[in-house]
Amino acid sequence: MAKRGGFGGGMPGGMNLNNLMKQAQKMQEDMMKAKSELEEQVFETSVGGGAVVLKMNGAKQVLEVKIKPEVLDPDDVEMLEDMIVSAVNQAISQVEEMSQSKIGKLTGGMGLPF
Repeated sequence: MAKRGGFGGGMPGGMNLNNLMKQAQKMQEDMMKAKSELEEQVFETSVGGGAVVLKMNGAKQVLEVKIKPEVLDPDDVEMLEDMIVSAVNQAISQVEEMSQSKIGKLTGGMGLPF
């Protein structure tokens, strides 16, 4: 008579469900810690030779924008706008690169969302 139910002797490699759950919980804790550390980190970008300097945290919140007075030209507001957009985009790229680096180490490249 055939045995019913179960996995026929347990999971491959001697791993049981309890160990798997512990590993998943540790991975989740490590990811939350990495996310918290990332959100506290400050990223700084500079464009236009330092004309615009922007600081952003890992939660993608702009913390500070500094603009050199000589950049304030009422006849060329578009240039200043473009520099601010560029600085924000550069900071976001830095945050995303760091996020991928930290999370990639934890997930082994599984591509889990963060």
